[in-house]
Amino acid sequence: MIVRFAEWAGLATPVVAAVLGVYALLIIASVLAHLLQRRSGGAQAELVSRVRSWWVMVTVFTVAVFIYQPLSAVFLALISYLGLKEYFSMIPTRKIDRVVLLIAYLAVPVQFYFAYRGEFGLFMVFIPVWIFLLLPTAMALHGETSGYIRAVGTVSWGLMMTVFTISHMAFLLFAMGPANPIAGGAGLLFFLVFIAQFNDVAQYTWGKRFGKHKITPTVSPKKTWEGFLGGAITSVVVAGLIGPYLTPMDFVWSGLAGGIIAVAGFLGDITESAVKRDLGVKDAGQLIPGHGGVLDRIDSLTYAAPVFTHFFRYFFT
Repeated sequence: MIVRFAEWAGLATPVVAAVLGVYALLIIASVLAHLLQRRSGGAQAELVSRVRSWWVMVTVFTVAVFIYQPLSAVFLALISYLGLKEYFSMIPTRKIDRVVLLIAYLAVPVQFYFAYRGEFGLFMVFIPVWIFLLLPTAMALHGETSGYIRAVGTVSWGLMMTVFTISHMAFLLFAMGPANPIAGGAGLLFFLVFIAQFNDVAQYTWGKRFGKHKITPTVSPKKTWEGFLGGAITSVVVAGLIGPYLTPMDFVWSGLAGGIIAVAGFLGDITESAVKRDLGVKDAGQLIPGHGGVLDRIDSLTYAAPVFTHFFRYFFT
């Protein structure tokens, strides 16, 4: 049945099997969450809300990314756009920079078009070179120098964090497929997203159970060395087990990739935490019940996506 569905959806069988595995985990998580809620007299309502949100996020992501490729590009660009929008809603911006913000938003579809087409040269330089040169020039031409450096820095970093980094997910899906005869670009993207999100949950679980030594008390007080190391080690093992079924990497290479994703994801998480601490906000948005905004869910991917993409491209293409 899995093979027939894979043929109908135009997906590799390992990808379909992996997605079904995620749904099996969601069923188990839902049952456990409801049992815990009953035993605690409703005290686990937040956990139940988080699990429900995972059902929605997994379903939307699966349908949008793995069913129809042009829709996949639009969906990933939409995630990037929403993340950028949340970022701009948090940071202080000057009224005179409205045109500059418009340029930043217009850069999203262009960047994802280059990713969709697999144009590696343009994909790599469009934002970090051309847009980063254009934005400060446009600001300077306005003639307002008060707050100029701060405005250039915040807008440029927002584009880097929410557009350039996340567009690597699209590049991995569309351009790296030929390098993965086992499951194509979908297999690589699934591996990246699953390990990054699994690592978030694993670090939270290990930290909740054994965490005592804080890593960055002023930036992210709940992050502990026990949680970080426990999550990273668990991610390495899980990546080593599933990697050979979804990618051309063997157990060792898959485990190494899992460790890289775990470390990069952690760095992305605390970087966004530093931004929110500086701005005095708890969550970037309220779009996803129990999870905050889009930026809160993709924070680990802002680092993990480009790091894994270039790791894979360097060693396997």
